[in-house]
Amino acid sequence: MTEFENIVIGKSTIPSLIITVILMIAIPVIFFIYWRKKQKQQTKIGYLIAGAVGFIVSARVLELGVHLICIVADNPVSRFINGNTVAFVLYGIIMAGVFEECGRYIVLKYIMKKNRTPENAVMYGIGHGGIEILAVILPTMITYLAVAVMFSSGNVENALSTLNITEQTADAALPSVQAAATFDYAMMAMNVMERLFAMLLHIGLTVIVYYGVCNAKKACLPAAILLHMLMDTFPALYQRSVVPLWAVEIWVALWAAVIVFIAVKLYRKMKVSSSKETNE
Repeated sequence: MTEFENIVIGKSTIPSLIITVILMIAIPVIFFIYWRKKQKQQTKIGYLIAGAVGFIVSARVLELGVHLICIVADNPVSRFINGNTVAFVLYGIIMAGVFEECGRYIVLKYIMKKNRTPENAVMYGIGHGGIEILAVILPTMITYLAVAVMFSSGNVENALSTLNITEQTADAALPSVQAAATFDYAMMAMNVMERLFAMLLHIGLTVIVYYGVCNAKKACLPAAILLHMLMDTFPALYQRSVVPLWAVEIWVALWAAVIVFIAVKLYRKMKVSSSKETNE
């Protein structure tokens, strides 16, 4: 496994990964503490938990189950999707949009029937986006950190043994090891910014779906699915090496701004409506 013998861990790799791990934990915690402190009387922790559970069930159980059949398994469908960039991108953005937004809709409409306030919509979004960081992104960063620490010692054989990398798993493990080795402060900044945008996107999309649930606006769910699909287009293209990472960041920032703009308008409408009901 000569490829691993050429792995060089940069001087900034371990420090930048340590900071990234800390910030990945801090992002959802800060969002939660800020919103809970600001809106304590109008928010319920149950909505935070519902957002987290909703993401796990919709994205990490149901959607992932479909991926195992359509992407991971070897069959005509997976070979077609993996072998065609257009099919891969369309499949990816449709699955993400449909599963996550329908998951939000089902939980908010049929399970979380009590304490329906605009503030709780934001709390749900924090739970959804926060658990994505803690359950998906954070473990990846911790793995990168472990890889970087192991290979920084200079003992490649020991690193491979500790990480359980064998001749059979070498090809699959090499990209992750290379990604860990090349991680630096620029990558740290992009990962943190991407997660901040993602948190805003999840909060904004939750408010849009929530508005539709509370006001019987059927167009809100397909609108949220479409917005989610559009936001995921460049990340999917990046996975196929069609666009550079900096283009992905600009694209996600653009759609974060659009979605937050729409969500703020709907949030204010819900606040005005709830104030009128209170006064009456």
